Amino acid sequence: MKFHFFGILMRMKYINRWGLMRNTYPENIQQHSSETAILAHAIAKIGNIYFGKSYDSDRAATLALYHDANEILTGDLPTPVKYLNPSIMTAYKQVETEASKQLLSMLPEELLPEYESYFLENEDDKELWKLVKAADKLSAYIKCVEERKAGNSEFKEAENATLNAIKALKLSEVDKFMELFAPSFELSLDEQKR
Repeated sequence: MKFHFFGILMRMKYINRWGLMRNTYPENIQQHSSETAILAHAIAKIGNIYFGKSYDSDRAATLALYHDANEILTGDLPTPVKYLNPSIMTAYKQVETEASKQLLSMLPEELLPEYESYFLENEDDKELWKLVKAADKLSAYIKCVEERKAGNSEFKEAENATLNAIKALKLSEVDKFMELFAPSFELSLDEQKR
């Protein structure tokens, strides 16, 4: 029997984000997931080093790597639609869960337990999922900054809204990341190398 799980996962590169907005460069969910994994790993490390937490940073990165994989089947629903009201939010969460289950059904039975917790949130990973959601917002914020720097004012409101959402998280790890690293995203490569 043949299984399609990894073949389907590699299609993440075909699902573009920010569908309602003019982009100076396209971003797909594979790029976004990779960036989110790097950021989740960093936030977990910052929590451990600066705030005495005991996050599993490798697991946080892996959760982030797969956090949008269900969008291979659902597409990327724009944020204004996804969060328009509680009914839509709840319904879409169910659609995402069903899409995740469908992806998992493409694995051999022996591998299913190894991947299930990356696709379906559980209580054991509750704190790590908070970090993944924060990293997801940070990735969106970075995209907005990059678009603004490229002269695209289309992302101005999204940047402000995302920055406010990051602040509203009230996660010391994220605040520290913003303090230490966010200013760098405003700089050119030559400025970053100084």
